[in-house]
Amino acid sequence: MSDPLKPLLDLDGVAAAAKAAQDAVFAVHRLPANLRGGAETAAEASVRAARASAGIDGANPELPADGSVADPLLAGALRVAETLESMLPTWRRAPLQALARLHVLAAADVVTDQNALGRPRSGGERLELLAQLVTGATSVPGAVLTAVVHGELLALRPFGSADGVVARAAARLSMVATGLDPKSLTVPEVAFFRRVPKYVELAEGFATGTPEGVREWLLFCCEAFEAGAREARSISSAAG
Repeated sequence: MSDPLKPLLDLDGVAAAAKAAQDAVFAVHRLPANLRGGAETAAEASVRAARASAGIDGANPELPADGSVADPLLAGALRVAETLESMLPTWRRAPLQALARLHVLAAADVVTDQNALGRPRSGGERLELLAQLVTGATSVPGAVLTAVVHGELLALRPFGSADGVVARAAARLSMVATGLDPKSLTVPEVAFFRRVPKYVELAEGFATGTPEGVREWLLFCCEAFEAGAREARSISSAAG
């Protein structure tokens, strides 16, 4: 059976960008603070990722001093972050089930109809194809598969609410599951948050399915993985 994503590696610059991203992330894993486990780095990365993810979609990413989070999107992103590690086995085995759970967590305070939680309203066949890729139908580098998962979910907007938070959470799961970032130390979401107009533009380009649109999105994501590794490096330095 042919690998449906293998042709993406022939797009100009993609294979090299994926390798550079992987090298940058692996270098962070080899820092002393992370060789000892990396739990502190991962915990801080998780919170920063949630805040940036909510911010991308217009939420205020600042955490109140008293710990109370009023913004529904930020609250949902933080709930997702708290649960993400425990969802990894489900993501590897039954990604559509994991996506439904992510939406329940992300959109609980956003939707008025609670019956809509975890129920995709569109994208059925493409979601099935995406699930096949996640569960082994491709052997492309983790950076490429993660970018595809991210881009596809942004394009499909399967739930109609909190889809961006769900897409970025699924991308974090993919980073771990593919071995791109096995300890979930990096924070590419911060790079996306700093360049929201470009992020939106290139996500829309990916959604067109044109070779150039797909290529630009993949390269942009690989840049974000490298930037996320730099963010992790600063977290690790602070953790000692």
